[in-house]
Amino acid sequence: MKKNLIGILGLLLLSSCGRLDLIPYSPAQTPEDFLAAQPTIDLALGPIDITLIQPTSTVLVYGLGLVAIGAGARFWRRRGHQKSHLWWAIALVLWGAGALVAGTSYQALGYELKCAGRALCTWTSWWEVVYLILSVASIDAMMLAVAYACTAGRWRKALAIYAILNAALYAGTVLIGALIPVKFMVSFELLIVVAAPSILAFLIINGWRYAGRKDAMDLVLLGTWIGLALILGLYFLYAVMGFTQTLWARGFWFSDNDVLHIGLIIWMIYIDRVVAHRITDLQRT
Repeated sequence: MKKNLIGILGLLLLSSCGRLDLIPYSPAQTPEDFLAAQPTIDLALGPIDITLIQPTSTVLVYGLGLVAIGAGARFWRRRGHQKSHLWWAIALVLWGAGALVAGTSYQALGYELKCAGRALCTWTSWWEVVYLILSVASIDAMMLAVAYACTAGRWRKALAIYAILNAALYAGTVLIGALIPVKFMVSFELLIVVAAPSILAFLIINGWRYAGRKDAMDLVLLGTWIGLALILGLYFLYAVMGFTQTLWARGFWFSDNDVLHIGLIIWMIYIDRVVAHRITDLQRT
């Protein structure tokens, strides 16, 4: 008899609260429809049968997580007394942890967590809630890194306060949305809305500084934020154009998430190989 992992994995992330089960797919989706819409692999691990979904996508998102954590570890090792390096390290580790958690629910064990043993699939899981919180916390840690590298005095203090409050308020919002539950409050769309002001602020800070100073650090940071904006733009374009469904109908799986994760892997390598060697704290004057 097939046993799923919902109970075991759910205990790790408070799925006993159960409120997220009240958010269904729209339109409603049966487990059979869920599996038919994507590639799967069935694994037998002793008495437990596990259905893995999107195996190639799983490899990519887990790869992103490991690349990000590795980059964060290297920032940590060479941080010295540089607080900008410290916060970059924290940001990248949070991003990597978020990718690993997301890959577990959106990809690898998505069927087990949201469909197995149910008449209709649920829309999300507590794994995805944790991913959302970690991702925004990562962006806010980048805000602190930029504050120490590019600002001083009142501007640094203002950016630090914003980053801390933004992370706390967003985490509270997502948790409330998960417990009520409210779909938009636990959506990727809200994550983008919350993260967008920070990305815009990064572009303004480093663009303004580079225009006035022509400093190499600002140039590579400006490239970082432009690169991230382009990657997100390609992700949404691929999703809106429906390429995932078109290709899968022809037997080839390459999803909008794959576009995002490949782009972010390249982005992380750029941060690790280029940005890390240019970052330094701005001394107070």
